[in-house]
Amino acid sequence: MMKKPLSAEILSVGTELLLGGTANTDARDISVYLSELGINVFYHTVVGDNPERLAGAVEIARERADIIITTGGLGPTCDDLTKQVLAGAFDLEMVFHKELAEEMTRYFREVIGVGSMTENNLQQAYLPAGCAVFHNEWGTAPGCAFFAGGVHVIMLPGPPRECNAMFKACAMPYLRALSDEVILSHGLNIVGSGESAVEAKLRDMMNGLTNPTLAPYAKEGEVLLRVTAKAGTLAEAEEMMRPVIAQVRGILGDIVYGVDALSLEQVVCRLLNEKNMTLSTAESCTGGLIAKRVTDLSGSSKIFPGGTVCYAAKSKTKVLGVPAELLEKYGAVSAETAAAMAEGVKALFGSSVAVATTGLAGPEGDGVNPVGTVFVALAAGERSFVARLSSGRGRARVRTLAANCALDMIRRFLTGLPVCADYRRP
Repeated sequence: MMKKPLSAEILSVGTELLLGGTANTDARDISVYLSELGINVFYHTVVGDNPERLAGAVEIARERADIIITTGGLGPTCDDLTKQVLAGAFDLEMVFHKELAEEMTRYFREVIGVGSMTENNLQQAYLPAGCAVFHNEWGTAPGCAFFAGGVHVIMLPGPPRECNAMFKACAMPYLRALSDEVILSHGLNIVGSGESAVEAKLRDMMNGLTNPTLAPYAKEGEVLLRVTAKAGTLAEAEEMMRPVIAQVRGILGDIVYGVDALSLEQVVCRLLNEKNMTLSTAESCTGGLIAKRVTDLSGSSKIFPGGTVCYAAKSKTKVLGVPAELLEKYGAVSAETAAAMAEGVKALFGSSVAVATTGLAGPEGDGVNPVGTVFVALAAGERSFVARLSSGRGRARVRTLAANCALDMIRRFLTGLPVCADYRRP
């Protein structure tokens, strides 16, 4: 049984990470997975393709972490030295695995379509003696795990697609086996409130919990609340979390849009499918972001007949039928224009519901509204709803919050929740 939560350090290897040309998404993603396992991540370290500096980073990590997880440096080129350095740090020999070489040969032949691979690829078939082999079904470089010197070491390839898949398929079962207890997590998805506001409502509850635990994580325009329980069985862990989840939902109310939901747009598309309804979009300041998020999902063609990006005032009139006199009287950034856009695109595509956005993503205002002002409208049947957002500065932030608002208005309408006050046509 674990006496205390294990701690991990993620050691990312690659000069390209230090130069800034490549974002270190591996460390971010692995940290999320480790939180689901109840493993604390205290350090992220990035080191270039230099064996001396890598060896120094390993020596520091082994003194302060129970688990060292490396990403990168497992490939066939001369600068891929992670395995050799880690094996040397823990006095382990490198052993050739014939079956790995055969797997690589098949991958080159059947997946890449090359009859033979260069000799340097065989470097990838060498792993530290006694390690657990992580077979790479998504690329060529295998990973591995071993225990030495009181530390668990896990080595993963650097390409994010391979790293993510191997961690979930191989490293997570390895890490779960380190404890006789089961660790289980659920995520509560929240939209319409910031992390600090959510934390303020739940602070006393979070401070009073030890098992399960409750922790907020800020996402782009959303908040994720992670509930984690440790128990003897999965059923026991579920039972421990059930009242905590119920209490959180009771405190936060309808800003919780799902438990373990992949995204807000996925929830909206599922609801539209269930009700056999369709959605169209008219976007100005969001520039097609809502349509993109919906059409990123498989099967969205069933519920999304189409959308428009009408940025200029003339296009709002010509494409969506927004009256020119309405634009002149109220301006492009107004509740009246947003509602007319939603009603126009609904008629254009014959959809069940429609949403529209018009606003100021910046950096300049319009002399009437400050930067960050967005009007989001929803049209359904004979009713229209308009919400006004004050999103602050930053084009990406303004657009993300506006798209979230539009999707959440659809969710609310489809589930019978209050959307916002009915819009009264002028």
